[in-house]
Amino acid sequence: MAKILIIEDDNKIRAILKEILEEKEYEVQEAPDGLEGLKKLEQGNFDLCICDIKMPKMDGLEVLEKAKEAGIGSNFIIISAHGTIDVAVEAVKKGAFDFLQKPFDLGRLEITLRNALDKTNLVKETKTLKKKISKKFEMIGESIPIVEVKEMIEKVAPTDARVLVNGPNGSGKELVARWIHEKSKRANGPLVEVNCAAIPSELIESELFGHEKGSFTSAIKQRLGKFELAEGGTLFLDEIGDMSLSAQAKVLRALQENKISRVGGDKEITVNVRVVAATNKDLRKEIEENRFREDLYHRLSVIVIKVPALNDRKEDIPLLVDKFLSDIADEYGAKKKTINTKALAQLKDHNWTGNIRELRNVVERLVIMSGDEISTEDVKKYI
Repeated sequence: MAKILIIEDDNKIRAILKEILEEKEYEVQEAPDGLEGLKKLEQGNFDLCICDIKMPKMDGLEVLEKAKEAGIGSNFIIISAHGTIDVAVEAVKKGAFDFLQKPFDLGRLEITLRNALDKTNLVKETKTLKKKISKKFEMIGESIPIVEVKEMIEKVAPTDARVLVNGPNGSGKELVARWIHEKSKRANGPLVEVNCAAIPSELIESELFGHEKGSFTSAIKQRLGKFELAEGGTLFLDEIGDMSLSAQAKVLRALQENKISRVGGDKEITVNVRVVAATNKDLRKEIEENRFREDLYHRLSVIVIKVPALNDRKEDIPLLVDKFLSDIADEYGAKKKTINTKALAQLKDHNWTGNIRELRNVVERLVIMSGDEISTEDVKKYI
């Protein structure tokens, strides 16, 4: 049931609104002035606030402004008997969902209420989904190397600085890129990933910059590239050390000028994208062997984050195993399995050449093949 607050100094109008809303089975509370209304907004968790403008103690626009400043998520419908276009525009600018002039049409009121509550529900669902995603991609570990990575993410994420993430395969470079995006000012924008190693060299430019219809044999229609799809967000260039030199040159230009051109096109397109790149290669060595452009390296590596191998943070293995046991149980819709102390010690002693990815696969194998408790025999058999 939606919870609605009516802030209105006219007792009759307030009573009519309350009756209408309660007939629709909404939970309704009232406030006779702006000051009391703001207090109720701060204390309660309202889905919607219907607020008059001209009121004693504090007017409706001030209530709206202070509510938004305080981070109160309630949607506002502003009402007034003295409505003008200027007042309506000002209300919307300050964050109101809509403006209704008294006396308002009940049909219009009902539609506006429904739309405002739909928006509230959508925002709630989005927040819930984001929490689930954040939990799924949580960065697990308390070892010194991983704590240092977390601290670097906290410092660099709010900026627009380009980041180069370096580390062995399976160590969690994509996770670092995701957290940089989630903690940045671009979090509401897209995070677009490109695996440079998985795309043939002849197609990488089309993948990154898009192409125009007819620019090559199979280009039957115009296609937007990853730079354009990541507009306003973050572009994650994974395994950038495998990118061809010709594509590197175009990426360098895009970073220098914030402009791209589609394959087969001559129009310059301005892009607003933050680039995070990752590689398991030593790019300085690649530069020496003329396989990577030094100028591109310096463009990408404003901040370098080195992700440790799992063998360098084995004290985190118990936490990681517990996380994977929970995740796998959720995925399978089954009871979470346990692992005995000696079996866990065996996992800590193992040489994890495949890093966290290998550990996750091993834990899933153990969950599938073992009983309710994973034993030392299970580990010996299935690691």
